Amino acid sequence: MGWFLRMARWVRHPPSMGQVKFLLVILAICALIFTYEQIFGWPEALTPDRTPRVPRF
Repeated sequence: MGWFLRMARWVRHPPSMGQVKFLLVILAICALIFTYEQIFGWPEALTPDRTPRVPRF
């Protein structure tokens, strides 16, 4: 129900063109990062090293 109220408010008071452009730029950057990762994979340098768990006494 809350989402319908939010959608109704957006219809009555739509966001400015600047906000829409900003959102589209953010979505485009996310899509580019996702596509790059799918094509080339995750960089090994950014993968954290797993340290063995040391039992505590």
